[in-house]
Amino acid sequence: MIIDSHAHLVAPPAINAAWTQMESAGVYNGRTRGQVPDAALIESADRQIALMDEVGTDVQLTSPRPYIMKHSYKPGQLVEWWVANHNDAIAVQANARPDRIRGVAGLPQQDGAPVSVVFDELDRAINDLGFVGVLLNPDPGEGNGRSPLMEDEYWFPLYEKLEEMDVPALLHCAGCTVRENYSEHFITEESLAITSLLRSDVFDRFPGLKIIVPHGGGSIPYQLGRWVAHEGKFKGMDPASAREAYVGRLRKLWFDTCLYTPEALNLLIGVVGADRVLFGTERPGSGYGLEDVKPMLEGLGLEEGALQAIFEKNARTVYTRLA
Repeated sequence: MIIDSHAHLVAPPAINAAWTQMESAGVYNGRTRGQVPDAALIESADRQIALMDEVGTDVQLTSPRPYIMKHSYKPGQLVEWWVANHNDAIAVQANARPDRIRGVAGLPQQDGAPVSVVFDELDRAINDLGFVGVLLNPDPGEGNGRSPLMEDEYWFPLYEKLEEMDVPALLHCAGCTVRENYSEHFITEESLAITSLLRSDVFDRFPGLKIIVPHGGGSIPYQLGRWVAHEGKFKGMDPASAREAYVGRLRKLWFDTCLYTPEALNLLIGVVGADRVLFGTERPGSGYGLEDVKPMLEGLGLEEGALQAIFEKNARTVYTRLA
């Protein structure tokens, strides 16, 4: 079986009309849930499944498209409604095609608000809608420079809840309102999140916390030498010991294969191990014709057990609700 752990909502453009109404009328318009009929959402799901069939994918874990989640928008009530609309749309598709689509929930994170504002939607998505995981944006300020690092105690109530519920988090930025585009912002924030987490005691405090870093882990596996050198310099370790220590902590995270070149895939697996990598394509998304990752992986000369771990086993280990 092939489980694609990184996919985003395929929906008719009409879903965005709900935002236009909410932005125009503010909190007085309500949560325009009914803008897109269920039949249209299911038709979109079938288009998504046709794309899966073209490349041999059996199941996709579908989440909202992150860059339109509006986490920095005010007032926060609109963010809550907007994210809930997208989670509801995914739930319609997952309920209609449960053997092909499973939900990963957006969280209504809000710039400047306590992280606990997401708890009600987290509970609803997992317990009522049957989702298997969540998206976690390390920068709800969307580039304004005010978001706390992932090592900050700001995040601890959410980490505690995710660990308690055994809910994995796909660490994925939303939009960006400053000089870089959202793809540049994704890679930058993923890299910053990893370095922040690895220098902290987060995984000592929350040993059951499961975080997946998409897009191959930002820049970190490919700049490993710099971080190993940093480790050795400041901890007085020889290069071999520093590498072992750093990679050991890096393997507390999970990674996905949204990289789109065999060279990058080979390097990622060589650094973190096939047992920490989940198959992901983001199809349809930013890969733009490079999203057929399966033959790239098959061409790397990996053992069959490693391939099966990447294609299915690791996803089932992380996303226990898939069962």
